[in-house]
Amino acid sequence: MTRLQDKYKNEISTGLKDKFEYKNIHQIPRLDKIVVSMGVGKAVENKAAIDAAVKDMAKITGQKPVVRTAKGSISNFRLREGNPVGCMATLRNERMYEFMDRLVSVVLPRIRDFRGVKDNFDGRGNFSLGLNEQTLFPEIQLDQVEFTQGMNITFVTSARTDEEGRALLDGFGVPFRRNSSEN
Repeated sequence: MTRLQDKYKNEISTGLKDKFEYKNIHQIPRLDKIVVSMGVGKAVENKAAIDAAVKDMAKITGQKPVVRTAKGSISNFRLREGNPVGCMATLRNERMYEFMDRLVSVVLPRIRDFRGVKDNFDGRGNFSLGLNEQTLFPEIQLDQVEFTQGMNITFVTSARTDEEGRALLDGFGVPFRRNSSEN
């Protein structure tokens, strides 16, 4: 059992049960999965960009990502249906908790001038976060990076409201901005 799994089981779940006064333990919000995705716009001109993104994401997530293809053709972007445009990996169970632990304790503190992540909830307790480059992760060696690539990370929870989702992620240590007037 990972450190965050143990923390959820012993601390976070009881804190959420007391705070929101749940009658049943199945009402307590939990983290269902984390989806990590990279859109690779350079893949249209350079086919090696998608391979580099897949290789980097495999190092970051610990599992092989799925290559995503274009659903339709857009002539202005020189994009044809079926061309690879990105990759994604869905993390569950222990890999999910290990990734979240690395993200919160190692990656986010490495961001220059970091003041916390913005509230970016979808209305149903799920949270999304964007990173500008994959080199923030310690698994990626700077001298081996071919293309600097950003990524989106989505935390899918069983929470019914944004308040419950924020309380859950706050318990895991996600550093939210305290002052909502900041940009």
